[in-house]
Amino acid sequence: MISHDNDARDNFADLYENAPCGYLSTSMDGTIVKVNGTLLGWLGIGRDELVGRRRFADLLTVGGRIYHETHFAPMLHMHGEAGGIALELVRADGTRLPVLVSSTVKTSANGTAELIRTTVFDAGDRRSYEQELLRALQEAEQERDRVQLLATTLQRTLLPPSLPDIPGMDVAAYYHPASADEVGGDFYDLFPLADGTWAFFLGDVSGKGAEAAVITSLVRYTLRAAAVYDPHPVAVLEHLNTVLIQEQISTTARFCTAIHGLLEPADGGATITLASGGHPPALLIRHDGTAELLSTLGGQLIGALHDARFVELQVHLRPGDTLLLYSDGLTEARTHGRVRYDEEYLRDFAATLGTSSATETVAAVSGLLAGFGDGVDDDTALLALSVRLDEEGQS
Repeated sequence: MISHDNDARDNFADLYENAPCGYLSTSMDGTIVKVNGTLLGWLGIGRDELVGRRRFADLLTVGGRIYHETHFAPMLHMHGEAGGIALELVRADGTRLPVLVSSTVKTSANGTAELIRTTVFDAGDRRSYEQELLRALQEAEQERDRVQLLATTLQRTLLPPSLPDIPGMDVAAYYHPASADEVGGDFYDLFPLADGTWAFFLGDVSGKGAEAAVITSLVRYTLRAAAVYDPHPVAVLEHLNTVLIQEQISTTARFCTAIHGLLEPADGGATITLASGGHPPALLIRHDGTAELLSTLGGQLIGALHDARFVELQVHLRPGDTLLLYSDGLTEARTHGRVRYDEEYLRDFAATLGTSSATETVAAVSGLLAGFGDGVDDDTALLALSVRLDEEGQS
């Protein structure tokens, strides 16, 4: 009879070998001691050619090896970890594979460094997307009609075409562009993780136009990849902060606000863990019609500080409860009296809706936005999640 322990070991080995990302372990001098099949497949190199024979740095381009020796390796030895590093691996056929690399040092019980564990994410799609995005925008600069069409099309590529179905939940989203000429920097997403959990995020990148679109692409890619690697919301935002800090170029600041969450549906409701970095507070609308802002004071801007702090909280949704995420285009809008429509106004508005599903909430808030007319001068994204009621509307 096969024991459950054997099954667990077999499942873990299969997960390691065929993971959606590359894994490898090296000795402290960089010599490869273990590598998974995913990375071997990407490289087109046999296991026997790597294990015990080559160092991780040997897989990099010449520039990558220099960066590894002067920055990556010293960072590992000083801090015991290095995350979100953009490098290029050289395949067996000589072609290059853009990747994002994160490494941690494993230590023994007495604190002695034993080996380095490294995770490798394929960044080829992201690199190609950024290059195509910039090229397309440059070609369209002299034709306003083409710019508007392109901006609209590209904006759609930065947002999910549709939201997935989650059993027992109602989900809805909305995007309001402030300009037909420029691509905005607001974004959101919702996607499944393992074991019936779901990850979601909503945020706002600084600036507009091509640069903002490129950063938005980087942020969405990084958040998705980080959530697969370690779904804990604070860890995901810390990973994004590291990547944005390392991506700073010339005098162009790359930063954003974001709120990232982990959704765990359960019988009779759902548990949500949220982490926020400088983003407006989420709005919780209970089944009884009461509404409250979930305070995330203290969460800092992402990409501005090396040691940025992020605030986490947990909330349980019961049947009929709705959680609304939004960007500051809504709470910085001006009413017809030119008064800023802040979070407290939004909370009071939500309290007038009564029992409201995610779809109904988004419809009501998008209608509110439309009523502001030219008072909305920034892009606005909305994402709402609610636990469905039974057929009689009872919990």
